[in-house]
Amino acid sequence: MSDYLYPLNDILFSLQKVANFDRLTPYVDGGLDDDLLGAILAEAGKLTEQVIAPLNWSGDQEGSRVENGNVIEAKGFKDIYRSYCEGGWGSLSGATEYGGQGLPSSIATAVNEGVQAANLAFSLCPLLSQGAIEAISSHASETLKETYLPKMLSGEWTGTMNLTEPSAGSDLAAIACKAIPDGNVYRIKGQKIFITWGDHQMSDNIIHLVLARLPDAPAGVKGISLFIVPKFILDEQANPGQRNDVQVVSVEHKMGIHASPTCVMSFGENEGAIGYLVGMENEGIKAMFTMMNNARQGVGLQGLAIAERAYQQALEYAKERKQGMKADRSGKAAIIEHPDVLRMLMTMKSQIDAMRSLIYMAAVENDLSHLAEGDAKQKAKTRTALLTPIVKGWITEQAQEITSLAIQVHGGVGFIEETGVAQHARDARILPIYEGTNGIQAIDLIGRKLLTDQGAAMADLLAEMKAEIETLVVGSTHDNALKVQQAILLAEQATASCLRSMNKDALLGTGSAYGYMMMMGSVIGGWLQVRAQMLSEKSTTLSEPQKQSWKQSADFYCDHILARAGYHAQTVIAGQASIDTLNEDSFAR
Repeated sequence: MSDYLYPLNDILFSLQKVANFDRLTPYVDGGLDDDLLGAILAEAGKLTEQVIAPLNWSGDQEGSRVENGNVIEAKGFKDIYRSYCEGGWGSLSGATEYGGQGLPSSIATAVNEGVQAANLAFSLCPLLSQGAIEAISSHASETLKETYLPKMLSGEWTGTMNLTEPSAGSDLAAIACKAIPDGNVYRIKGQKIFITWGDHQMSDNIIHLVLARLPDAPAGVKGISLFIVPKFILDEQANPGQRNDVQVVSVEHKMGIHASPTCVMSFGENEGAIGYLVGMENEGIKAMFTMMNNARQGVGLQGLAIAERAYQQALEYAKERKQGMKADRSGKAAIIEHPDVLRMLMTMKSQIDAMRSLIYMAAVENDLSHLAEGDAKQKAKTRTALLTPIVKGWITEQAQEITSLAIQVHGGVGFIEETGVAQHARDARILPIYEGTNGIQAIDLIGRKLLTDQGAAMADLLAEMKAEIETLVVGSTHDNALKVQQAILLAEQATASCLRSMNKDALLGTGSAYGYMMMMGSVIGGWLQVRAQMLSEKSTTLSEPQKQSWKQSADFYCDHILARAGYHAQTVIAGQASIDTLNEDSFAR
């Protein structure tokens, strides 16, 4: 089983060059130094490689369990969590007034790539905490911020997100959990399921963010409020005191991410769990979506991270495994010499390069949406919202293919658990499901993001892509740029078709949603691959082998992966009618 290596050079190139990280410099006190960024990420690499990654396999084998009403996490996880906290990694992008370091969140994204690739199950704990911090920072009262944020940023307390109930999955309007006013607090009563890291022993307190319904709340999502419900109620010194009326019923037995306890949580089996309102009554969805959008980009990052981990293992195995003869029949060949294995490896690498560029471009836009001012701020907000479902949906779909190919490269031994590569496929399978299934991401893209402004934000993105590509096409025979140019034209046609369908019948029009999301992911990936190729050719810091690697990645992507955009565009342009006619009878046997 090969070890994980943090891909520092690729991350720095994607973040600094392809994503134009220096756009953030004017908004950061003291500016942003490339050497400092490199030093931070180099240290993150040491943490992920030497401390976190070694417990990935053992954590998967052991999992978590419930003992005496408490979840016991896998051995060693508390130690690596302590190392994570002591390094200040969870506070990188936190507000300085609450103990954070005030750095752009895109730096935290680059750190989190390594944490997630090293140990996906472990990484979910700090990921959910960061989302909870974001929601509290954006919507809670100053008193709640001062009470909870410093300890959450330090890692002394962790956070969770409690949405799903037995009868309320993606349809949050069906939430039945109750919040009964009791003086200055609320009594929370109900059950939540699928709560990631809902309990553990790694931190002194767990701050649950819980969606619940007030007694006089209107029906549907407009009647849902958000509450902080701590595992331990704070005493007069704001330290964890009495246990709140919150219980772990069980942990789920899952296909993957075994070391991440996915809990069934019971609130208020006795007098009712003490909760504190976040934001305004009946506006919990607005506050929760702050956390969910943070988590959705985080899940896209998980797709990239687990794909990178699987690719590294497949590449190492392909170099070591000898099978078959060399082309000149002079002896046994390492399987990396076989064209079909090269095809699989470059299918993985070229997509990972495109996925990483998209992740960091979206991360920089997200930072600008908070740091910039005026029109630039609004444009970044709109661009971030547009990219989020593509980041979550397209990238996690590619992770399924890439982790599967990693098994295929290993051949029969890839199907054996002891090899370790099967774990990556099992872990990755949750990614298209949680934080909103990819079908929901696709509907969000064409509904909230495309239909609401009649395609204005998408037109702006496509125009920017087209203008950049055209500068490469004019007066040259740049094959990759020409292919991307054609793909952008197809994307424009598909966008117009999608809008026509949605304006005609928004419900039936969603039949185009998945194809549209996948098409846009492929086209944006091609655009960014060409950008990366051009920047690598001009680079004075990349070695010649690194430049060649970026060029071959872009060539392969534009020859093999970009063609998928055409297929998906056709499903949007011509395939809607075949979906509109489907009903239950279509599946009669």
